[in-house]
Amino acid sequence: MKEWKKRVECSFFGMLCASLFMLSGCGVQANNRHFTSEATLKIVTTIYPIQNFTEEIAGDKAEIINLVPAGMEPHDFELSTGDMQLMEEADVFIYNGAGMEHFVDKTLESVSNKDLVIVEAAQNVDLLETEHSHEGEEAHSGERNADERMDPHTWLSIENAICEAEVIKDALCEADAENADYYNSNFDDYKTKLRALADRYEKELAGLSKNTIVVAHEAFGYLCEEYGLIQEAVEGLTADSEPDTARMKEIIDFCRENDIQVIFFEELVSPKVAETIADEVGARTDVLNPIEGRSAELEAEGLDYIGLMEQNLEALKKALK
Repeated sequence: MKEWKKRVECSFFGMLCASLFMLSGCGVQANNRHFTSEATLKIVTTIYPIQNFTEEIAGDKAEIINLVPAGMEPHDFELSTGDMQLMEEADVFIYNGAGMEHFVDKTLESVSNKDLVIVEAAQNVDLLETEHSHEGEEAHSGERNADERMDPHTWLSIENAICEAEVIKDALCEADAENADYYNSNFDDYKTKLRALADRYEKELAGLSKNTIVVAHEAFGYLCEEYGLIQEAVEGLTADSEPDTARMKEIIDFCRENDIQVIFFEELVSPKVAETIADEVGARTDVLNPIEGRSAELEAEGLDYIGLMEQNLEALKKALK
């Protein structure tokens, strides 16, 4: 049986305990969202890139609700009892995997919906081990295994995005075989768009004078590997942790030695560390988006994964020229 088709069972007691645990957690969001249609496939996704891939493939054949709201950094997300109810009502649950969603294991242990199709989009991706992990990050990473050193930001490789979209497509075809031709056609169209984006990256990043970027956290390994770039991260996998004095000195020295002119920060995280480093070395700051989520402003603008990756391409070209 394929991994994405596994079923989850638990006792009522287990679900009750999990719900009480989630209510006691910090940062719980109020959630009054619910599915409105009985006719379409009901899908819960976790983070924005997975939501967007699913939207592109499912089209008008599904109702999709994403758990992490616009403007929230996914590392800070905690489930509410309303989120758990969505899981009980859903036909399909799609998450990235690779350690990205710290809440998934406990959630799946607690769901009593025996017919829920579970889809780990990154199941076929070759994962990258992170370069380093800074002191204190294990404690900040919530329920992740402290020994876990794999980079979960798989979708920042466009080839990985295609791979994940195909896993999602296969799952939707299995869950709703009647509309399989529709899902296959949508996937083919989206794959063509992603290939065109990959071609732009390869062409426009070729021949630039520099190949090293300084970023707020170690999220861009897959993108860098795909296009021959090097990332120097101020911090490890956790977006909102802060470097100690020794790390700040180390990164400032690195920027001076390598003539770094741009310090990248992220849309959903405070830019103060990047601004401090930039001030010290006479550089400027700019956004390089890990696309873990979207700000409310970007959501209002309608920028999707491809649009955000196009913005990243322009930012990279300016920084590396």
